[in-house]
Amino acid sequence: MSTQITDSVPNQQGLVASSLNTKISEYSEWRETLTATIDEYIDWLGYSDSLDAIQELRLYDIKEILKKDQLVMAFLAEFSRGKTETINALFFSDFNQRLLPSAPGRTTMCPTEIFWDSREEACIKLLPIETRQTDDTLTYLKTTPDIWHKIRLDITSPDAMKEALKALVQKREVDLETAKSLGFWNENDPGMRRLLAEKGTVEIPVWRHALINYPHPLLRNGLVVIDTPGLNTMGAEPELTLSIIPNAHAVLFLTATDTGITKSDMQIWSEYVQKRAAHKLVVLNKIDILWDGLESEAEVEALIQKQIQNTARELGLDARNIFAMSAQKALVAKIRKDAALLKRSGIGMLEDALANQLIESKHEILGRAVVTECSNMIRSSRKIAQMRITTIKSQLAELKEIQNQNRDASKEILANVVAERKRYEASVLTFNQGSEKIKRLSDKLLRHLSLGFLDTTLEQAKQDMGDSWTTVGLNRSIRELTRLAINLAEEIQVESGTIKKHADDLYHLFWSKHSFEKTEAIELNMNNFIQNMQALEKITNDFCTDPVNVLTEKRFLIRKFYLGLGAQIQANFEQANLDCNLWLNAVIGELKPQISSHKKSLDKRAESLMESHDSADKLIKNLESSEKDFSKLLQQSNQLDAILLKLMRCAKFDANKPNPGTLNSTKIGATDFNQTVLLHDAPYIGGKSS
Repeated sequence: MSTQITDSVPNQQGLVASSLNTKISEYSEWRETLTATIDEYIDWLGYSDSLDAIQELRLYDIKEILKKDQLVMAFLAEFSRGKTETINALFFSDFNQRLLPSAPGRTTMCPTEIFWDSREEACIKLLPIETRQTDDTLTYLKTTPDIWHKIRLDITSPDAMKEALKALVQKREVDLETAKSLGFWNENDPGMRRLLAEKGTVEIPVWRHALINYPHPLLRNGLVVIDTPGLNTMGAEPELTLSIIPNAHAVLFLTATDTGITKSDMQIWSEYVQKRAAHKLVVLNKIDILWDGLESEAEVEALIQKQIQNTARELGLDARNIFAMSAQKALVAKIRKDAALLKRSGIGMLEDALANQLIESKHEILGRAVVTECSNMIRSSRKIAQMRITTIKSQLAELKEIQNQNRDASKEILANVVAERKRYEASVLTFNQGSEKIKRLSDKLLRHLSLGFLDTTLEQAKQDMGDSWTTVGLNRSIRELTRLAINLAEEIQVESGTIKKHADDLYHLFWSKHSFEKTEAIELNMNNFIQNMQALEKITNDFCTDPVNVLTEKRFLIRKFYLGLGAQIQANFEQANLDCNLWLNAVIGELKPQISSHKKSLDKRAESLMESHDSADKLIKNLESSEKDFSKLLQQSNQLDAILLKLMRCAKFDANKPNPGTLNSTKIGATDFNQTVLLHDAPYIGGKSS
C-alpha cells in the first residue's frame, strides 16, 4: 500500500524546487540524523552496561517526539481572499491541478486539516455539523472514529480526487432555530438576512471539521496545513481561538488587492492573529488584477508597494512581513512550468520567508530542547565512564604495588580498600534513606496537580454558572481558576525547593567523601504552567469583552467556549504533572547510576586485590585483565565523546542567544517544542480518528 502511494504522488519537474520545499526536506533529514545519533547513544549504553529503565524510556520518548514532530501552518482569511488557492500554490501544485476546491466566492465551509499519517490510508474524514450540539470537544471527537464520515481517496486518479474533495464545500439550508442552536446565526450578516427573507432558511455547512490524510512528500515530512473558514464559522468554533490557531507554528493572514482591509478582515486580524500568533505573515493576494496592460511594470510595482504600505499601516505591522502575490498565477505557473510567470506571481518571496523564519525557528527550539537534554545525559554517562577509568587505574596501580612489595605492604593496601568499601556502603545507606524521603515529598507534590481535584473544580464552576452561561460568569470562573493555579504553582515551587535541598545534601555527601564530581540538583520551574493559565485567562477576557460576541447566540457560544477552555486547562495540568514527574526523576537521577557503578567497581577492585594477595598466578591474571579493562574503558570513553560531538553538530541553535521558545530547564516537556505559551494538545496534534 505504501509503495503504491509513494509512486502515485506526482513530482514536479522543470522548475527549481522552492526554498520552502527544500527547507522542509532538510528539516526532516535533520530530525532523522538526530534520531540516529540518539540510537548510537542507546547502543553505547547497552554494551557499556549503563542503561537503566527510566533513561531508556525517556530516550524513547524523545525519539517519538522527533518522529512525530510537525510544522503547522494555519491560513486565516475572510472568504473570497484566495486562501485555498494559496495553499494549492504553495504546497500542492505538483498535483497538476487544484487539489483543494477553489472557485470565486466562498469555498472553505469548515476548518480543514491536511496531513499524512502513515498508519492509515489516504482519505477524507468529515465531522457532521450536528456534533456541535454536544458538549464534546474536537480533540475528544478525534478519538471517536465512528462519528466521522470517511471517504477514501484514489490518489491515482486526479478526477476521482477532485470529486471526493468537493465534499469539503457542501452546505445545506436549515430553519432559523436550527441555525441558532448550532451557533451559525448572525443577524448583521446581510446574506443571511436576505436568504431568510426569501426562503425562510439559513445556509450552514454540512460538516463541522475535516481531516485530509494525503501522502504528499511535504506532508510526509511533517507539514500540517490548516485551512480555516471565514469569520462567521470561526467565531462559532471557540477551539480555533483556544488552541488550533495559537498552537500553529506560523499563521498566514490573507487580504486581497481588490478589497483592501475590510471591517471583517480587521476583525479576524485583531481577534485571531495579531496577539495570538507567535509567527505571522500577511499575504496581499490577487495582485494580478493590476496587470491590465495599461500601466508599465514600474507603475504596477509602485501601486503594489503603495498597497503594502497601506496594509502595514492599518495592521500595525512591519511592511517586510507583508507579501504581495497572485496565488492563482503562481499555481498556473507551477503547473505550466512557466518560470517567468512564477517569478512575477511573487510567491517566491513568501516561500523564502516561510523557509527562513518558520523552519529556522523550529530548528532552534527543537534543537535546543533535544540536544540540551541528550547532551546532559551523555555528560552524565561520561562522568560514570571517567569514574570507571579512575577506579581501574587505581586498581592497576595497587596490583603493581603488590607485585613489587612484600606481603605486609599488600595487606595494608587491601585493608585500605576494604575500609573504603565500608565507608561507601554507609554512604549508600544514607542515600537510600534520603531517596525514600524525597519519594514521600514527591508524592505530596504531585497531589497538587491531581486531575480529580481539577475535575471537581471545573464541575463546580459549571454548576455556579447554572443555565445563565454569561460572559461575566465565564470571566469570573477563569480568574478563580488562574488564581488557584498560581497558588498551586507557588506551593509546588516551595516543596520542590525542599526536595532540591535534600538532593543537594546527597550530592555533597558523595563529593566530599568519595570524590564524586561536585554537582547540584536542577531546579523545578513552574513558569510554563503559570504562563499557560494566564494566557488562557487573557483569551477568555478578550472573548468576554468583545462586543461582536453578542451577534452570535450567546448561551451556545459561551457554553462551547467554556468546554473548550476546560479541555485546555486539563491539558495544562497534565503537562505540569508530566514536567514535575520528569524533574522528580532527574533530581537525583544523575547520582543513582554513579553510585551503582562506583559500588560495582569497588567490589571488583576488592575481589581482585584479595585474589592477588593470596596467589602470584592470580596477581598476573588480574593485572592482564585490568589492563584489558582499562583499554576497553578508554575506547568506550572515546566512542562516547564522538557521539557527544556528533550530537552537538546536530544543534541548530546559538548557545549564546536567549532561547525564543518556552524551554525553561534542561528537561524536555511537550510544550518545549512549541513557540507559544499555550498548550501542546492542539486538535491537530491530538489523536486522529481511525
